[in-house]
Amino acid sequence: MNLRRRAAGFTLIEVILAFALLALGLTILLGILSGATKQVRWADDAGRAAMHAQSLIAQQGVGAPLEQGHKEGDFEQGRYRWTLDIEPWRDPSLVSDNPQPQDPTASKMYAIDLQVQWGDGTPRNRLRIRTLRLVAPTLQGGI
Repeated sequence: MNLRRRAAGFTLIEVILAFALLALGLTILLGILSGATKQVRWADDAGRAAMHAQSLIAQQGVGAPLEQGHKEGDFEQGRYRWTLDIEPWRDPSLVSDNPQPQDPTASKMYAIDLQVQWGDGTPRNRLRIRTLRLVAPTLQGGI
């Protein structure tokens, strides 16, 4: 029998194809890891924005009376920018054509609207918190 033995090993085409597949696989893997890194960074930024927002909301009406108006500022040397709007709350179910008399000694409700932005300020990089705060009337003249 005259059997020819084939030489063991890989051809040049097989080696080039293997390297091409390896390069493609590594490119896809690095893209996935890059996307995961961006998600982790965004989650960290959003968490820090929420922490700053909660702190700022908690300070409203503490130490100084809550007043109607607009305020702006930043956290962490400008990394997070915030705007705060405080205004008397109006019950949307009440008709404005028939104003109800108000007791000047009654507690008042204020609407607080806080927006925190970071990065480029796109809607994805914004946090908005709306809440209501009941303010007791100040005692005039003492008891």
